[in-house]
Amino acid sequence: MSTAFISHPTCLRHDQGRGHPESAARLHAIEDQLLASGVLDHLQRHTAPAATREQLLRVHSEAQLRWIESQSPSVGVVNLGDDIVLNAWSLEAAQHAAGAVVQAVDLVMSGEADNAFCSVRPPGHHASRDHSSGFCIFNNIAVGAAHALMAYGLERVAICDFDVHHGNGTEAIFHDDPRVLLCSSFQHPFYPFSGADTGNAHIVPTPLAAYSGNEAMRHAVETVWLPALRAFQPQILFISAGFDAHRDDDMAMLGWTDADYAWITTQLKAAADKLCGGRIVSALEGGYALDALGRSATAHVRVLAGI
Repeated sequence: MSTAFISHPTCLRHDQGRGHPESAARLHAIEDQLLASGVLDHLQRHTAPAATREQLLRVHSEAQLRWIESQSPSVGVVNLGDDIVLNAWSLEAAQHAAGAVVQAVDLVMSGEADNAFCSVRPPGHHASRDHSSGFCIFNNIAVGAAHALMAYGLERVAICDFDVHHGNGTEAIFHDDPRVLLCSSFQHPFYPFSGADTGNAHIVPTPLAAYSGNEAMRHAVETVWLPALRAFQPQILFISAGFDAHRDDDMAMLGWTDADYAWITTQLKAAADKLCGGRIVSALEGGYALDALGRSATAHVRVLAGI
């Protein structure tokens, strides 16, 4: 297998303040564990370009882009509320985080890579067309999915989101677009307190109760996600890869383990192999317990790379 690993140095410079869980240490933890495990030696390394304005405007409004740009400071920080703080590097980091997913699509669609993992921040799945929230400035995975639809003329793309929080921004962007299947698992009720009852034919939520453990997740994947993917027949599969459902992460209470992330990735990879030629683009969302994040992301990438 050929797996691309995509990041950008500016993603390390976005800083929401001392002690904030969404920090540059998250990317260091992932890369350190990939290096220590030997997995990094098997990956194609790429430096992400910045997403273009055209690419961002496919999923975000002109007013939203202008507002983010107007609030971006040259020095110091600006608190936007809704769990977002901008420093002088945040806008550039967000542009490269979205651009990483665009580049991943290009690499996978061209056959230069079989699949890709974007180790980027800020995360994206809470950002909607007109609003940034929950640590997310631009919706990275949505920008990539829209790029696949527009640049390659695809008719069906699927997104699977296993972050512990519902990807409300991704749902809002694609809720009325039947070309995009969204399967999402998340603790419920929990931030952002939505998603459990907003599905339709192509929005497939599987809310999970606190302390339900891995059995509920595995049952949801086997009985809901995989049948939905088979029925939809996607031409590419995107993964919003949040690792904050881990039992060591005090952000939530689902109690997953490293092995659960390997398992869910194995199921999605097998589905992609059968349905869309193995084309997978994965992007980092949550995960805040650094050791667990590093191990879980490495388990995820190890499966993608076939190691």
